[in-house]
Amino acid sequence: MSSAHVEMYLTQWCPYCQRARALLRSRGVQALEIDIEAEPQRRAEMIARAGRRTVPQIFINERHVGGSDDLHALDAAGQLAPLLASHRIKEATHE
Repeated sequence: MSSAHVEMYLTQWCPYCQRARALLRSRGVQALEIDIEAEPQRRAEMIARAGRRTVPQIFINERHVGGSDDLHALDAAGQLAPLLASHRIKEATHE
């Protein structure tokens, strides 16, 4: 199972969202899914974080990787697996 934290903003009826979900699941990843129709206030959050208005918008360890086509391009280039295997980096707190 992946140690990466994956978030995906989506709608339930979007075919690109389903395609991205299928790819992530095929890699053993269960993303935190944020349905912007069920929670409309989260759309503004998505736009602020991603700078895009379309779904899906996918984040791996807080890094915006883009939409479904971007996710599939990362996979085709061999760059998705290393991202999914990486640990979530937390900022050190200084006292």
